[in-house]
Amino acid sequence: MSAASPTNTASRAAQKAHTFTAFDFALYAITVFAWSTSWIALKMQVGTVAPEVSVAWRFLLASVVMFGWIAVAGRPWRFSLSDHARFAIQGALIFSTNFYLFYLGGQYLASGLLSVVFSLASVFNLLLSAAVFRQRIEARVAVGAAIGFAGIGLVYWPEIAGTEMDHDALVGLFLCIAGTLFFCSGNMMSTFNQRRGLPVVSTNAWGMVYGTLIMLALSLINGRTFEVEWTLPYLGGLVWLAVVSSVIAFASYLTLLGRIGAARAGYATVIFPVFALGISTVFEGYVWTPVAVVGLVAVMIGNLIVLSRGKR
Repeated sequence: MSAASPTNTASRAAQKAHTFTAFDFALYAITVFAWSTSWIALKMQVGTVAPEVSVAWRFLLASVVMFGWIAVAGRPWRFSLSDHARFAIQGALIFSTNFYLFYLGGQYLASGLLSVVFSLASVFNLLLSAAVFRQRIEARVAVGAAIGFAGIGLVYWPEIAGTEMDHDALVGLFLCIAGTLFFCSGNMMSTFNQRRGLPVVSTNAWGMVYGTLIMLALSLINGRTFEVEWTLPYLGGLVWLAVVSSVIAFASYLTLLGRIGAARAGYATVIFPVFALGISTVFEGYVWTPVAVVGLVAVMIGNLIVLSRGKR
């Protein structure tokens, strides 16, 4: 379908004209809560078990829950081969590679810092939407993106310049930026799938299956053993990530994305880094510095500037 087709134009116009309802606000609240708490749960997964194996366990469990949901709700689960190709792409982008890169980044960074990088999804969503749908990038969007990226630099400056782990902090930062780019690319595929009338729950379920298969294949290629760390933090984090942060959060976020568009849906990513850093402060001893505070504020302002165009 052409990016300039009447269907796409009408869809974007409908999303901009959409009035927020109580259901939309509920979707926002669920998404923010689930993703605010997901980063500390992700850190609980980092350690003994290889990242690709942990991601495989996570989405194997999540896909089982999703197909149980489909069976109980009577949702469709049979689709064409061309649809499955789209599901596989979405699974590769959102439900495997994205998280694999964040798990790798979690080996170097505090959980709250992972969430701050992920908050740039709002900026990347707009930039990718401009590229995919050939929309001109407004000057305000460019300014907001620049402020957001400058804020990321300030947030990470204490980690990069103020410790002996400067190289590791940079590696973690770039891994998380790459993971965010994969996630936003997956958002574009999810939008295409929804515009084709494919149900979010079924799309996510199959995407998680393909994401699991990709991580299982990567584990075999890397010679990993399919082990499980039989500790409460690891197992608790696994269940939380699979059920709350994957099944519930993605169903909420992608439904919101289909209802109001990537721009306004991205506001959820502005809020949760504050909560995630607060959780990191309590459980990981993350130390706030004046520079980091200014950086976090800059990231939020940059996101708000970029996303304000969605109100038009």
